[in-house]
Amino acid sequence: THGKWDLHLKGAGTTPYSRFGDGRAVLRSSIREFLASEAMAGLNIPTTRALCVIGSSTPVQRETMESGATLVRLAHCHIRFGHFEFFHYTGQPDAVRLLADYVIEQHFPDAAALQGVDRYAAFLQQVVERTARMIAHWQTAGFAHGVMNTDNMSIIGDTFDFGPYGFLDDFAPGFICNHSDHSGRYAFNQQPGIGLWNLNALAHALSSLIPDNFLRESLSRYQPAFVNEFHLQMRNKLGLSTTHDSDAALFSSLLQLLATNHLDYTTFFRSLSHFSMSEKYCTLRDACVDRDSFDQWFSNYKSRLAIEHCDEKKRQQTMLASNPKYILRNYLAQEAIEAAKQRDFSKISHLMAVLQTPFDEHDKF
Repeated sequence: THGKWDLHLKGAGTTPYSRFGDGRAVLRSSIREFLASEAMAGLNIPTTRALCVIGSSTPVQRETMESGATLVRLAHCHIRFGHFEFFHYTGQPDAVRLLADYVIEQHFPDAAALQGVDRYAAFLQQVVERTARMIAHWQTAGFAHGVMNTDNMSIIGDTFDFGPYGFLDDFAPGFICNHSDHSGRYAFNQQPGIGLWNLNALAHALSSLIPDNFLRESLSRYQPAFVNEFHLQMRNKLGLSTTHDSDAALFSSLLQLLATNHLDYTTFFRSLSHFSMSEKYCTLRDACVDRDSFDQWFSNYKSRLAIEHCDEKKRQQTMLASNPKYILRNYLAQEAIEAAKQRDFSKISHLMAVLQTPFDEHDKF
């Protein structure tokens, strides 16, 4: 029912493509990827999945000596932008074509029905649009990937390779989750632009198959695809079923409000989901230092809701289905890792219970 899956052992040893690493993984990072993969799936964000983590007695040297482990990762496709770059920059255009044809036949049926240049141009266009939508999901979920190089970009638009990722607590647009990213290249608010940068790199790697004018046309689809998906997700988070010219300003002013007042991103939207127009006072105001700004935004929001003519209960249901109660906060992941080092996996089980259905209440948690 879920199509074909590739299985990959992450941390099982060196491969012909290893650079200077030992090809190993540690328990800490394996658990983090295991949890993140399932958390993203629970949030309905395109992602690779994690089948299991296998412990090891092999010691692995990182900043300290750690326990080794292997992650069994599942994906509909493990091919990344970097594979095409490898063949392009090593002067193997026939391999670029062969790889493109394989990916198209396996994962892009609309492009597979076409011939010649149109086939490859349609393929790139769909990669552009899938990537844009995936990153729009990241931004509206408050997810920072941390290492968005082309080798971590899935050709089918899945979230791939969880390293130093992080979900936002307080809304901080410039949040950097990778301690080695000194310039902030992969900061949270840089992700949409880096996505386009990576697609430009992919387009260059496909230049032996696609003329420049088609490359530019495909890349031009990125921004509208991103904006459309971002606005759709934000409307769902705010319970808006129609579009309006004022929506972009409403979203922008809300994000500014969250940033200025250091509000918890997930908690704010979840609490807002319970708001009723009959209430005279919104308790979210109490969390703001700049309450005048909150009052102004909230007045605009209520005015926007008033033109929806939507049943309030239905609106709340939409919002509760779009705003998770639970996300994978770093301290929770770390608690689970520390317990697992002592062979106590109960915290992982508890996290998995809520992360796989994060929109449910789960009262016992």
